[in-house]
Amino acid sequence: MTTPVQSQQQAAFESSIKALQAEVASIGTHLSIDASARLAYTQRIKLMADDLRMQVASGRLTWTQAASQAQEARNAIMEIIRARSTPVGRAMAQQLKSEGKTLNELVARKTLQLHGPTADFSRLSASQQNAVYAEIVKSAGKSNPRVTATMRNLSRFGRGLIVLSIAVSVYNVMNAEDKTQAAGREIAVTGAGIVGGMASGALAGLACGPGAPVCVTVGAFVGGALAAFGMDMLF
Repeated sequence: MTTPVQSQQQAAFESSIKALQAEVASIGTHLSIDASARLAYTQRIKLMADDLRMQVASGRLTWTQAASQAQEARNAIMEIIRARSTPVGRAMAQQLKSEGKTLNELVARKTLQLHGPTADFSRLSASQQNAVYAEIVKSAGKSNPRVTATMRNLSRFGRGLIVLSIAVSVYNVMNAEDKTQAAGREIAVTGAGIVGGMASGALAGLACGPGAPVCVTVGAFVGGALAAFGMDMLF
């Protein structure tokens, strides 16, 4: 015969398992959202750079104007995409690049790459300066290939975790006596884990400051687990 203490222990164990399941869904959701944001960033900066090159070719812009617009547009796109990312993804992006480069920084870098360390941009010919500006526009349309490839792989992994969590939830509902209540419980606990993770990650970001992915990740997933555990205990 099951004692009250054993019943409480079993309930706590089952709630812990539910919280773990919700964490799997939360991780999968984080990865999918951030990978989608990275893909959108890659596509938008490429379209932007292609459009600027076309405007230069048609005579509507000079290379100087195109380079200036490319620098401004890429930084703006970067900030917009970061706002669409999860707190964890945003912290990771800020650690990799705290802020966009200025046009002067880009000119100095491309001059160095094209003409060597002793080159002075102001002393280059007009055609050489245009070549520097053209490289800035070209680079503005490219994302870091290693980061993009990593996010693509993580996206697949994230979708797999979401599918796994859904499969477990379906199994739990199908084997429950009260399927309606079980379905509500699965949705509520998983939803609490995801929402709690996002909210906790955002709070951790405020507390830890920008560019602190470890702190934000721990905050997100601890908060998500606690939210899922608490929601399950309500049932």
